[in-house]
Amino acid sequence: MADRDGPGPPASSTPATWRLLAHPLRSRILAHLRLHGGTTAADLARALGSNTGATSYHSRVLADAGLLVDTGLGDGRSRVWAVAEDVDEEGVDTSVAVSTISDADELADALWLAHDHVDHHAHRLHGWIDAQVSWPMVWQEECGLDEREVLVDETQLAALRAELGAVLDRYRRRGAGTPGARRVTAVVGLTPLPRRS
Repeated sequence: MADRDGPGPPASSTPATWRLLAHPLRSRILAHLRLHGGTTAADLARALGSNTGATSYHSRVLADAGLLVDTGLGDGRSRVWAVAEDVDEEGVDTSVAVSTISDADELADALWLAHDHVDHHAHRLHGWIDAQVSWPMVWQEECGLDEREVLVDETQLAALRAELGAVLDRYRRRGAGTPGARRVTAVVGLTPLPRRS
């Protein structure tokens, strides 16, 4: 979850960033680099089913916006791109109050990015479902969806989101240096349900 206490919205939640990332290849480049770490435009092209010219161009656009950095590890002919540190830590904030966006293009970009974010995580969860049998039993038991219904008012909803974020923040680096520690992603999706009759 993005830090909501900083001065203004984080760079990764501005309308300019939504517009920049409301492009399937740019969104996928950022997601791939966050998941797999730094790599070249050629490797990105192979992984994403694109071509080197396109991934190189879009990587430069993302770098110009401060979302990617050139690691300096390239060989002179190719750059090794990585996600900028603050973007890697916080991700791209796709939680937006759409009623606050008056520009139709900005609204379309924000909504596209939010849908793409959900699609990306759904794809990752489908991958886990297929791969889990090869993992140790504790990982099979503890990973996956855990859906729970809660009943809250508006104030409690805000407190719930903040508390979930605080728990995830406490665990951000908890496993550092621990043998067997693996990265996991926790997607918090608070979604209103219809009223019961």
